[in-house]
Amino acid sequence: MIVYFNGKFLELDDVKISPFDRGFLYADGIYEVIRTYYGKLFRYADHLERFRNSLKAIKINFVETDILENNIYKLFEVNKYSNPNLSIYIQVTRGVSFPRKHSFPPDEVRATIFICVSPIENDALMIDKGIKVILEEDIRWSRCNIKSISLLPAVLANQHAVEEGAEEAILIRDEYLMEGSHTNFWGIKNGEAWTAPLSNFILPGVTRTVILEICNSIGIKVSEQAIHKSDIKNFDEFFISGTTTEIKSVTQINGRIIGNGKTGEITGKIYNAYLKYVEGKSWF
Repeated sequence: MIVYFNGKFLELDDVKISPFDRGFLYADGIYEVIRTYYGKLFRYADHLERFRNSLKAIKINFVETDILENNIYKLFEVNKYSNPNLSIYIQVTRGVSFPRKHSFPPDEVRATIFICVSPIENDALMIDKGIKVILEEDIRWSRCNIKSISLLPAVLANQHAVEEGAEEAILIRDEYLMEGSHTNFWGIKNGEAWTAPLSNFILPGVTRTVILEICNSIGIKVSEQAIHKSDIKNFDEFFISGTTTEIKSVTQINGRIIGNGKTGEITGKIYNAYLKYVEGKSWF
């Protein structure tokens, strides 16, 4: 695999990261995940805006964002992937600084940039089967709207889900369902789609934005409200969304079967409209 690292295209085994890189020492960095459909970057402008917002939020002076797109397409070319559906991972840290200390290094320290691309496995949306999720207390920090590489709480939550035979952990803060460990979370009640409003506790998901646009276009009302834990029983359907997750119906929460245990009607409509959208067709 050929990757992009600090201005060079290198074989992965040739990439060397200093132990004094602040990403390694402090998780002092941010990341972004983008995907392609049919060989084209999906909603790239939205991803780039979120990426820049994260850089600004943690005060990393990385000014090369305008050349990222060309470098990503170059990686497609040099890796010669036949699969047109790819995942792109971008990470920027504050750079290498010695001696180790908590305060920011001098301005002349160059940020570390790493990009890799890989095929997306099982690209078809397995909407009919649905997935199991568990509920997990949200112990993350209070700036979840930043795509920080400090992901240990989310990693632990997702691992617990795996150990429980589930695919995702839905994080609860003050008795409200916020989002998944790596996804946004949605509920359907009386034909209306609910999802937690954007805040410092919610990642502004690009797929979340697309779903809001779809709902508006096909006449599904949306309520940007977090769902209270005690209200789960009153919802008809649930699903999660994300860049590589796309849309997955949730048919079981903490062992409770949702509805008839199958994908609900409204989730199916949103899913089908999403498929048309990524194929470049109208969702009307």
